[in-house]
Amino acid sequence: MTTSLRRGLRPVTESTRVSTAEVFFDLVFVFAFLQVTTLMIAEDNDLGVLHGLLVLSLLWWSWSLFAWLGNRVRANYGIARLTLLATTPVMFVLAVTTREAFQDSPGGIDTPLWFVGCYLAVRCCYLILRLYSSPELRARDVLALTVPPVVAAGLLTGAALLPRTALPTDRMLAAQVLLWVLAGIVDYVAGQALPLPPRMIFSARHWTERHNLIVIAALGEVLIAVGIAGSQLTNSIGLLTASALAVVVAGALEWIYIDLSTLVGEHALRAAPPAERVVLARDCYSFLHLPMIAGIMLLALGFKHMPSLVGEADTYTGRYALYGGVVTFLLAHATFQWRLSRTCRNLIWPRLVAAATLLALLPATAGIPALRALAWLALVCLATAVTEYLVSRSERRRLRRALVDEHEASCPHGPGRAVS
Repeated sequence: MTTSLRRGLRPVTESTRVSTAEVFFDLVFVFAFLQVTTLMIAEDNDLGVLHGLLVLSLLWWSWSLFAWLGNRVRANYGIARLTLLATTPVMFVLAVTTREAFQDSPGGIDTPLWFVGCYLAVRCCYLILRLYSSPELRARDVLALTVPPVVAAGLLTGAALLPRTALPTDRMLAAQVLLWVLAGIVDYVAGQALPLPPRMIFSARHWTERHNLIVIAALGEVLIAVGIAGSQLTNSIGLLTASALAVVVAGALEWIYIDLSTLVGEHALRAAPPAERVVLARDCYSFLHLPMIAGIMLLALGFKHMPSLVGEADTYTGRYALYGGVVTFLLAHATFQWRLSRTCRNLIWPRLVAAATLLALLPATAGIPALRALAWLALVCLATAVTEYLVSRSERRRLRRALVDEHEASCPHGPGRAVS
């Protein structure tokens, strides 16, 4: 697959790997994820969780667009690198404003409007590089790329201005959520429904590797949440136990995601024809990774209730966030693998069993100490990871051998010397 590019850009090939410029850009999302969970816990109610998930959906789509673009032009060279470096501080400021994206705190700047402005600026940076890298675009293609973010920004601006109106608080909050939902629909649905210029996946390896790293970044936020919450408490056996169990849960989810499914994903994309590649990339990565990331954010929210887990406060919010987050991740991940590969569908049953087990255990957690509930969660996650490892050994070996052969065949410089 080839594409015509303008001067100052280099195309992505099948052997291209994720660049340091992309890793640096993705580091901003560790902070963005932290801000999302901070927004959730600041309001400490169901509305706060909903607000956090709405913000996460817009942040995820912005990241996904750069992931698509990074699979078209090499991000570590020329104009693409400069654009990504210019976008990074804007993205960081957008993350800073996330905590007050819905309701501005007294004093200082009008943060909700700054959030909208930074969101639009990030999308403009993407559009500039996207249009420059695609000399074949027609006028209708430019409109299809431009209209959704502009409409979404208009809806978000309306939501930011609602607190200034005379609407009763409950109606104002409902209207804000409605406008944010509409903005998300415009970005996700309208952006896909419009006659966009054809997309392509130029490197299955780069595409899967990029998503692997963002999932690792999200799991890293879980560990940061544990550390921040625990730093406010006196060291105790309960705190040390909860911290260790938190790492077990995060590590088990990392194992479940990385061990087999990353191999399944790359192999499925490599084997698919170009048109099917794009559909798989969109459905399994751009769409199904969002609930996976959302589940991880709920898990991080649960660990931010560390005082509850070590018995220093009486709240069940943390437990429901922990169990609900892992269940969301497991169900989304099972759907992800089901969609990717027919041959590996029979291997998703450990995730489904684990999700059902956690849902069955959740009501019982109200009657036991929170630390014990966390121990049960860690045990289920660890058992799931071990079970998947055992039942998928033959399939994992087959996929690894196939991918080694494919990497060597696609590398123009010989085995093991893929260019970045």
